[in-house]
Amino acid sequence: MFQFKQIPKPVIDIIQKFNQHQAEIYIVGGAVRDLILNQSIHDWDFATNLTTNQMHELFPKNSFCNNNYGTFSIVGPHKQIFEITTYRKDEQYSDSRHPSKLNWGKSIKEDLGRRDFTVNTIALKINLKNKSFQLIDPFNGQQDIKNKIIRSVGNASDRFSEDALRMLRAVRLACQLSFVIEDKTFSAIQKQAHLLSNIAGERIRDELFKILLSSQPAFGMVVLKNANLLEIIMPELLIGIDFQQKGHHVYNVWEHNLRSMQNCQTSDPITKLAALLHDVAKPIVAQGKGEARTFYNHEVVGSRIAVKIGKRLKLSNQQLDKLFRLVRWHMFTCQTDQSDRAIRRFIRRVTPDYLDDMIALRRGDRLGSGSRETSWRWELFKKRLIEVQKQPFKVTDLKINGRDVMQALNLKPGPKIGQILDKLFKQVEGNPKLNQRHVLLEKLEEI
Repeated sequence: MFQFKQIPKPVIDIIQKFNQHQAEIYIVGGAVRDLILNQSIHDWDFATNLTTNQMHELFPKNSFCNNNYGTFSIVGPHKQIFEITTYRKDEQYSDSRHPSKLNWGKSIKEDLGRRDFTVNTIALKINLKNKSFQLIDPFNGQQDIKNKIIRSVGNASDRFSEDALRMLRAVRLACQLSFVIEDKTFSAIQKQAHLLSNIAGERIRDELFKILLSSQPAFGMVVLKNANLLEIIMPELLIGIDFQQKGHHVYNVWEHNLRSMQNCQTSDPITKLAALLHDVAKPIVAQGKGEARTFYNHEVVGSRIAVKIGKRLKLSNQQLDKLFRLVRWHMFTCQTDQSDRAIRRFIRRVTPDYLDDMIALRRGDRLGSGSRETSWRWELFKKRLIEVQKQPFKVTDLKINGRDVMQALNLKPGPKIGQILDKLFKQVEGNPKLNQRHVLLEKLEEI
């Protein structure tokens, strides 16, 4: 069991304020679950018998409320948000996501009955006087935590009809906690997977990203496929199932994509997504069979598919650009005998900001093919990338500028100035030692 010292002071202060006014207050949701699992807690949520107006009287400053859903938010000393919700009971849903009518509950047990999964239906009451705890667990959530099971509260079909995003959340929790989804709950997901199409792309994206960044993203994708959810989110991946490759690839396209993503060491969800999608177009462009099979331009077609998927997930323009570049240019070589010009061309395509992400993707790609890691080669290649970036990389890196050109050649402003600088840069690109002011001024006389 957890200890009192695990409860942070801002949480204790909130509970104390409610106690001073003889109001009920419980810690609920994932915070209680994670306390039981002895995991770090990022969000502290509460349930109370007070209305939002009554809570505002207790916390008139550094707070705000959403009266539509009975949630009152307090801004903590370090800008963290603590959400407190008035007791609610079973509600009517019309859009598979939001309740069409709110019904206020009378007790914590009634409130717990409207929640998604049993592992999230445990409430914690803290007695500040003797520093003791009381767990309210009407749906045996502690037993399911012990058995590592994700189980719906009550009738699973009803829970998913109310909020279709819960189906995706079940998979996410299974990945994050290393739990399994209970049979009846999983069967209900399979039958009602189509309801996920009613959910906004950004809500699906947020849950998907958490799956990608969990310790078991490949397992998560398999569960999504078996639950019929993947055909709603990213059906483009499914044609890779059992689609065989050749050469050093020992896995089919589907398995290779999953293993590449699993082995891609990054905390960035876009890079993880790119690793999952990098070979998505291979079944589309494939020509021939067996060892004669080719996948020409799969990275070109795949980058377009990736952007299409990204738009469905409501990625930002910057995220779409990154996803495109990582998929489009993942077919690079890390051979150390490349010319500086070839390295510069690669850097321009990927951009300096995404180089580490591209290397992480390519490393995952190699391991996902069944090949062994050659860390020394990667280290040498990364050193080359650093060294090349110290050299003149673009026209503005030249030691002279347009004004110097106009003065030296007695020219007026115009496109010819840029053309001359471009010619100089091509020479410097081939021989970086030429990038000295006096040398370039002498070169101007030759143009």
